[in-house]
Amino acid sequence: MCGAICESFRYSVSEEKKSGSLVANVLKDLKVEVKELSARRARLASKSTKQYFQLDPHSGNVILQDRIDREALCGQKDLCLLLSEIVLENPLQVHRIEVEIEDVNDNAPRFSKKEFFFEIPEQTQANARFPLEKAQDADTGKNAVQNYSLSPNDHFRLDVQSRSDGSKYAELVLHSQLDREEQPQFLLILSAEDGGVPKRTGTAKLKINVLDANDNAPCFRQSLYKAKLTENSRLETLVTTVEANDQDLGSNAQVTYSFSEVPENVLSSFKLNKHTGKLTVAGTIDYEEERSFEISIKATDGGGLSDYCKVMVEVEDRNDNTPEVMLTSLTSPLPEDSPQDTVVALFSVTDQDSGENGRTSCTIETNLPFTLIASENNYYQLVTQQPLDREGVPEYNITITATDWGSPRLTSTRIINVQISDVNDNVPVFEKPTYEMQLWENNIPGLLIGLVQAKDPDKDKNAKVTYSLLPGKVSDQPVSSYVSINSETGNLYAIRAVDYEQVKEFHVTVRAVDSGSPPLSSEVMVRVVVVDENDNAPFILYPLQNGTSPSNDLVPRGAEAGYLVTKVVAVDRDSGQNSWLSYELLKATEPGLFSVGAQNGEVKTTRPISKRDTLKQKLIIGVRDNGHPPQSTSAALSILLVDGFSDPYMKMVEIPKEEVVGEEDRTLTMYLVICLAVIFSIFLVSMLAFVAIKIQKRRKFIESSALNLPVGPNFPENCGDADGGSLSRAYNYEVCLAGGSLSSEFRFLRPLFPVISVEPAQSQGPQRISSGSQEVPGHAAEGQLMSQARGAASEDAAARPGGPGGTGNQPITANANLGQNDWLSYQ
Repeated sequence: MCGAICESFRYSVSEEKKSGSLVANVLKDLKVEVKELSARRARLASKSTKQYFQLDPHSGNVILQDRIDREALCGQKDLCLLLSEIVLENPLQVHRIEVEIEDVNDNAPRFSKKEFFFEIPEQTQANARFPLEKAQDADTGKNAVQNYSLSPNDHFRLDVQSRSDGSKYAELVLHSQLDREEQPQFLLILSAEDGGVPKRTGTAKLKINVLDANDNAPCFRQSLYKAKLTENSRLETLVTTVEANDQDLGSNAQVTYSFSEVPENVLSSFKLNKHTGKLTVAGTIDYEEERSFEISIKATDGGGLSDYCKVMVEVEDRNDNTPEVMLTSLTSPLPEDSPQDTVVALFSVTDQDSGENGRTSCTIETNLPFTLIASENNYYQLVTQQPLDREGVPEYNITITATDWGSPRLTSTRIINVQISDVNDNVPVFEKPTYEMQLWENNIPGLLIGLVQAKDPDKDKNAKVTYSLLPGKVSDQPVSSYVSINSETGNLYAIRAVDYEQVKEFHVTVRAVDSGSPPLSSEVMVRVVVVDENDNAPFILYPLQNGTSPSNDLVPRGAEAGYLVTKVVAVDRDSGQNSWLSYELLKATEPGLFSVGAQNGEVKTTRPISKRDTLKQKLIIGVRDNGHPPQSTSAALSILLVDGFSDPYMKMVEIPKEEVVGEEDRTLTMYLVICLAVIFSIFLVSMLAFVAIKIQKRRKFIESSALNLPVGPNFPENCGDADGGSLSRAYNYEVCLAGGSLSSEFRFLRPLFPVISVEPAQSQGPQRISSGSQEVPGHAAEGQLMSQARGAASEDAAARPGGPGGTGNQPITANANLGQNDWLSYQ
C-alpha cells in the first residue's frame, strides 16, 4: 500500500493552447476505472493561486482550463512546471501531477531601439570594433536569438560571438578606412533571428556618421588649480573656474568639461558646468569628514580629443561641532559610606574641530557632593568631596557641561546617573514612642491584639525588619505565655484567654531588628489594657443562698409603712458599669406589702401590716448588674409576721420622745411578758431533758455545731437609715420564741451557740428540730421564728421577765466582718 501520498505523474503541454485542450488522461496512470474515479470523488487541486487545469471525473481527462503564456508564467527559466494534485477518497490517496509547459516560438527578437547612432572619425583605423546592443527574445532555448546579420556594405561587417551562457552577441567591425568626403553617413540594417520553426526576425537601423578629422586637442591654461573653501558653505558657492582652448575650428573647437574618474564624495559635493568650467558647491562640505579634495577635470573638444587638469580644494574649519563627553568608567551604585576623593566616574571630552574650536573645558553643578579633577588628554575624574547619605538623596543625576573655545562657543551636556547603594546605618524606628492596645477578657486564643510597626530608612535587606518579644513577666508568668508576635508583620496575638479579674493590664517590650550587617535594633513598650466583660453574675452575700432553707426574718405585725425588714447584700467581681447592681422584687406572697430599694437592696414595708396578712411571707429578690448583656441572680427571703415583740424590736420607726404611751401599748407589753414567761418555762423543761439524755455527747455536739454562721445586717437603732452599709460592720443575732403552741420543743441555747434552724410544720404533728448531729422529737409550733436585731437587744432582754436569770430567752451574739475570708457556716 502506498499510503495517502502516492506516486507522481508528469505530463507536458505547449503554451498558447486554447481552453479545453486535452492535457492527458490519468486513468491509465491511476490504474482505476471511470466509475471508481467518480465514486472516489476524484478532484484536482492546484498548488498555485490560479487553477489552470480541470479534471473530468467521467472520463479521467485533464483539460486545459485557461490559456497559458509561458513567458508570463516562468520568464526565462529553462524548465516551467505547474504542480497539481489528484485527490481520491475512500481510501484517501494523493497523486502529484507535474505539467511541463513547453515553449512555442511565439515571440520575435527585438531591439530596445529602432535606430542606433554612431559617430566614427574618419581617421579611425581598420578593424576597429564597436559593440552592438543585444537583441532580446522572450522565448527560450532554440526559440531564442541564434544569429545576427548586417545589410551588405563595403566598410563594415558583423562579428557574431557566443557568451558562456550560450547567448549570442555581435560587434560592428570597421572593414576598410572611411572617407567622410566620399561618404559622410552610412545607413545599415541589423537583423536578429531565432531558431524556431518558423523563424522569427527582429531588425534595427544603424546610422553611422563619419566625423571630420580633429588634429588639435584642447589644452588647459593650468595643469593644477588650487582653491580654499570654508566648510558648510552654501550651495552654488563658486570654488574655481577651469578653462581649456582648442585651435581647431567649428565643432572641433567646441570644448566641454567633465569630471574624470573622481570618487563618489566629489560627485556628491561639487558640480561642474560643462560649458563654462565653473566648479561650484553641490553638497555638504564637512571639514571633519574631508579636509581636502583632489578633483580631475577633463576637457573634450567636438572631435573627441581631450585634455586633463587637477583642482586641489582645501577645506577651512569652522566651529560647527559641539564637544562630546565620552564616559570611560562609572561606579554605580556607589556605597553611601564611600570616603572622600572616591573616583565615581572617568570620562573624556573631545571636539572634532581644530585649533581653538577644538579646545574644551568641563564643569558640573556646584551644589553636589562631587567635584571634577582634570587630567591629561582631556580626561576628567568625578570624585566625592562630601559624605553621602542614601536616605537623604538615593541617586544623583549629574549634568556634565562641556564648552569649546571657538567663536561662537558651543556647549554640550551629558547626564550621569549615580545610584547610592545602601549601608545599614539606620536603626528601625517605630511609628509611635509607645503603644497602647486593648484586649477584651475571655478572648479567643490567637486573637489579633494590634499591630506594631517600625520603618527603616535603609533599603533592601537593611530595611527588612523582624520583630520579637523581650523576656518579661505577667503575674509571675512569662510574657510569652500571654502574647506572641509575627516576626514579619509585627502583629501581636493573644496566646490564651485573659481574665480581667486576674490581670487588668500588662506590658510587652517589642524589639525590631533589621537584616543588615551588623544588625541594628530598637525597642518599644506596648501597654496591653484588658477590657472588662460582663462575665460575672452578681453574688449574694446576704442572705446566704447555700441550698438550705433560708433564714426567717421577723417582722412585728404592728410595723408601719417604711419598716426596714432586712437588707440584701450582693457584690459583682466585674468593674465599672458591669458591677453596678440594681435590686428589684421579682415575686412576693403579697406583692403590695414589701418593696426593695433599687440601689441599696433594703427590704421595707410599703404599708402597715394587718392581721389579714399571711403569717409567712416569701420574697424573691432579683439582683441585676448594668453590663451588656446584663447578668442577674436572685435571693429568696422568708419573712415571718409575729405578734408581741418586745420594745427593742418595735423601735423600727423613729417615735418622738414627747409621744405618750397609750393604752394599746400597755396592753401589748402585758401580752409580751406573759408570752415570755410561758416560753421560758417550756424552754427550761426541754433543755433539762435534752441534757440528761445527751450529756455524753455534749462536747461533740458543741464542736460540730459551730461551722457556718450566716450573717445578717446589724440594723441601726434608727430604722430609717438608708445607707447601704459597710461590709465590715458587726452583726448581732438573737433567738426569740415566737407565739404559738406551748407544747413545742426547743433546744437549749448556750451563749455563743450560733443558730437554731427551725423547720416550719406543714400540719400539726411531731416535728424534728436538728441540732448538729442530734434529732429531738417534738411538736411544731404555730411559727418558729428567728429574728435578726441590733446588739442592744441583748441588754433589753435582761429587763424583761425571765431575763438573764435563766428564765427567759438567751441572746446569742456573733460578730463577723463581711469579707470573703470571714464567711462562716453552721450545721
